[in-house]
Amino acid sequence: QVQLVESGGGLVQAGGSLRLSCAGSGRTFSSYAMGWFRQAPGQEREFVAAISWSAGSTTYYADSVKGRFTISRDNAKSTVYLQMNSLKPEDTAVYYCAAPWARYDIGNYYSASSYHYWGQGTQVTVSS
Repeated sequence: QVQLVESGGGLVQAGGSLRLSCAGSGRTFSSYAMGWFRQAPGQEREFVAAISWSAGSTTYYADSVKGRFTISRDNAKSTVYLQMNSLKPEDTAVYYCAAPWARYDIGNYYSASSYHYWGQGTQVTVSS
């Protein structure tokens, strides 16, 4: 059974940084792409970042976070990270780690429908 557990959320002032972690278990972690999504109160879940399988040589970002957030993975630890710098109040949301059912390339890395396993979420609050 695939399980994803996020950690690292919290309260930070605008301009600050946080690093989120997502530990996966239940299958060969390196064979699967991974993604991060977020959902603010009253809004739909939105794509944040994704990373390709294996060494993660390809990364994908929402325009709103490009240049500020970095996604990476450590397959030896079965963990994917989201380094968030220059945080803004509009980054406040619950952040979810996500994994697809299919191995290797998943085609559309930006769509939530490409991902089938989700973590419980971790709250990120950025104060102004």
